[in-house]
Amino acid sequence: MLPAVIALVIVPFVVSWATCLLVKRYGPTIGLIDKPGYRKIHSTPIPTGGGLGIWAGVTLPLLALSIVTLGLGGLDETGAVSTETSTVWGVPLSACPEILATHIGGIASRLPQLWTLLALGTILTVLGTLDDRFSLPWQLRLGVEFLVAIGAVTCGWRATFFLDMPILTSILSVFWIVGLVNSFNMLDNMDALSGGVATICSLFLAAVAFCFAPNPESGEPQLFLAAFLILTASAICGFLKLNKPPARMFMGDGGAYFIGFLLATTTLSITFVGESAPKSAIFVPLVILAVPLYDTISVVTIRLIHGASPFVGDKNHYSHRLVALGLTRTQAVATIYLTTAICATGAFFLYQVNFVTAIIVLVQTGLILSLVAILEFAARRTIRETEQQLSKLEKEEQTPGDEKSGSGKDKEAGQR
Repeated sequence: MLPAVIALVIVPFVVSWATCLLVKRYGPTIGLIDKPGYRKIHSTPIPTGGGLGIWAGVTLPLLALSIVTLGLGGLDETGAVSTETSTVWGVPLSACPEILATHIGGIASRLPQLWTLLALGTILTVLGTLDDRFSLPWQLRLGVEFLVAIGAVTCGWRATFFLDMPILTSILSVFWIVGLVNSFNMLDNMDALSGGVATICSLFLAAVAFCFAPNPESGEPQLFLAAFLILTASAICGFLKLNKPPARMFMGDGGAYFIGFLLATTTLSITFVGESAPKSAIFVPLVILAVPLYDTISVVTIRLIHGASPFVGDKNHYSHRLVALGLTRTQAVATIYLTTAICATGAFFLYQVNFVTAIIVLVQTGLILSLVAILEFAARRTIRETEQQLSKLEKEEQTPGDEKSGSGKDKEAGQR
C-alpha cells in the first residue's frame, strides 16, 4: 500500500511543486508573467506557467514507471508475465514491490496508449505556454485544439453514445474535448479555482472508474485509469500549493489546456467502456463536469447577449458573479467547490439505476444549477437597480443654487 501512495500521491505532488518553484523563479526572465489588467483581479505582476509544473508532475513519474516497465524480461512461452521467471532490469519479479509485480504486465500493454495521450496533451501545454508568453490569436489556438482533438479521437478516445453512427459520435467527441479544454481555461479566473475544481472532478472520476465502471474485458475495476486520475489530482495539488490565496503563481493557459484535455479524454475512456456499460453512463461526464460547463455556457451567453465576442475575456464568470453578490473571493471559490461536489455526487448513482432514473439525476443537476443561476442573476439585477437609484439621488442633490454659485465663482475668476 505504501509504495502505491508514494507513487500516486507523494511523487507527483513533489515533482509538480518543485517544478513550479523553478518556473516561478526563472519563468519571468523569459516573459512568463501575468501583468495586471482591466479584467484581472490582481494588482501586481504574478509569475505564470504553473501548468508546466502540473505537466511535469504527471509525465515525469509516468516516464520513470515506463522506464522500469521497459526492463521487463523473462516472459513465459505465451509472452505473459510470470512471477517465477520474469525480471525487471535483471531483478526477479518476486523481489519487486507486490503492486508492481501484480500490474506490470497491464502497465506495459498500456504504454503506447498512455504516451499517445501525453504527447497530445504536451502539444496543448506548449500551445498554452506560448499563448501565456506571446498572446497568440484565438483562431490559431482554436485551430490547434481541434487538430489535437481530432488526433485523440482518431487514436480511440471517442464516445459511442451507444449509437451506430461513427461519424456523428466522432464529431461530438471532438467538440467535447475542445469544449472542456476551453472550459477549464475560462474557469481559471480566480486563485485556486480551476485547479481545485479539476482536482475534485479527477477524484470523482477516479472513484467512478474504480468502483462503478469495470473493464468490459475482465470485469475488474479500471485500476489504470483510476490511478492515472489520482496521479493527475496529486500533480494539480502540487501547483495549488503556490496558487492558494493569495496566489504566488498562476496556472496559465498551458496548465488549463492540459488538465482540460486529460479530463475530457478520461471521461470518454471511463464512461463508454463498451456495450456492456449501462446507457445511463452517458450522463456521468455531464454531472461531474457540470460546473465548468455551466460557467462556460453562462459566460458565452452573457457575452452574446451584450454583443461581445465570446472569445474575449471579461468579468462575467460564475466566480465574478458570486463576488458581485458580496462574497469574498475565498468564499466564492469554496462555494464553487461545494457546487461541483454536490453535482458530481450524482455520478455514483448512474451505474446503479435504469435510464429513466438516470434522466432524473441529470434533471436534478440541472435544477441545482438553475437555482444558482436564478439567485445570482436576480441579486445582480437588484444591485444594478440600487446603483441606478444612488446615481439618480446624486444627480438630484445638485441643486440650482449650487449651480448658480458655481457659475458666479467662474465669472469672478474670469474677471480676476
